[in-house]
Amino acid sequence: MKANEKYDICVVGLGYIGLPTASIFAARGKSVLGVDVVSSVVETINAGKVHIVEPDLDLMVRAAVQGGQLLAATNPAPADCFIVAVPTPFEEDARGHRKPDLSYIESACLSLAPVIEAGDLVILESTSPVGTTEKVREWIAAGLASVGRDLSTDDILFAHCPERILPGQMLQELVTNDRMSGGLTPEAAGRATELYRAFCTAEIFETDARTAEMVKLVENASRDVSIAFANELSIICDSLGIDVWDTIRLANRHPRVNILQPGPGVGGHCIAVDPWFIVDAAPNDSRLIQTAREVNNSKPFRVIAQVVEKAARFKEPVIACFGIAFKPNVDDLRESPAKQIAEALVTEVGDVGTILVVEPNIEALPESLSKAELVSAEDAVKQADIAVILVRHREFERLDTAPFHSLVVIDTVGLHAGQ
Repeated sequence: MKANEKYDICVVGLGYIGLPTASIFAARGKSVLGVDVVSSVVETINAGKVHIVEPDLDLMVRAAVQGGQLLAATNPAPADCFIVAVPTPFEEDARGHRKPDLSYIESACLSLAPVIEAGDLVILESTSPVGTTEKVREWIAAGLASVGRDLSTDDILFAHCPERILPGQMLQELVTNDRMSGGLTPEAAGRATELYRAFCTAEIFETDARTAEMVKLVENASRDVSIAFANELSIICDSLGIDVWDTIRLANRHPRVNILQPGPGVGGHCIAVDPWFIVDAAPNDSRLIQTAREVNNSKPFRVIAQVVEKAARFKEPVIACFGIAFKPNVDDLRESPAKQIAEALVTEVGDVGTILVVEPNIEALPESLSKAELVSAEDAVKQADIAVILVRHREFERLDTAPFHSLVVIDTVGLHAGQ
């Protein structure tokens, strides 16, 4: 870019959503500034590399950086459009109540105050509670006042455009999935739609910001409820001595039944988090959604109890946890039930035994698992007394099942079902 020129887009937050979004806009010829508060992330991207695992993302980022379409920095710069794609975790108080933490969004908004101009578009991509886009406008107004700028937010456009992408297929689904453009005004929704047309080949539905916020939350809450049914079914079948995998397979032969597969719980930054935003907003009216969250949150403890019971049979048990990511074929450990189970086993069994972790998508264990050992699948099978299969990574599907026959196997994902 030439001096004093505005970027087409400034993306604040270069994580699992922000970086793919920034890179795909850059690949479509937009000049993009990516902003992140973590300097190592900025340095990695400016070197044409990536800090997350996602197929083909490294190629796209490298091409965009080398072509001069994508630059990373720690502070925003003037742009026609600002996209906020920062985390929205939840906070849990002493009574177990979970409330959304919007501090990352607020900080991002305040950082825009020195550079935003009249006519600019601000898009909130972060999945958020209903009403957050309105708060974005308030936070930017507060930021403008704090830096002494005489600019009204009435002259700035605001929209909520949540993504609908699956880790492992992000770049493809950014292009092919329908999405919403929810504006605080019809003009904002239209501008956002025009922007995403740069790469989105699917339909873009224009609506108001509150509806767009609610639809995104409802999508993930719906999936959470369906998973909770499968997880509760697995607990019931276990209590009754019935093979849950065979039960689901046969039940799904009904033309109007489609039961999902159970697992060790629910993880990630969407399904495990977003339903709480609805519960927080309407606690007396969201009984099913809250119950589903409680069922899925309780499942890891069920698995932990099973493993501890089996481990008690061994004097110095060696337990191999196969997978700690929140879902197959990614390196994302956020809200991962598999990671939670491995951490608990380090505490419950680690003093008298050994905890091995097999996770092909990471190079080092997090600090919370420093007392465990990261090993290959082959070494784990050779050393272990107990194999706990927690994630259905493709690498695990290719393993020979014969060596597992001499181990105690706790299969939470049905990898060895029917074998």
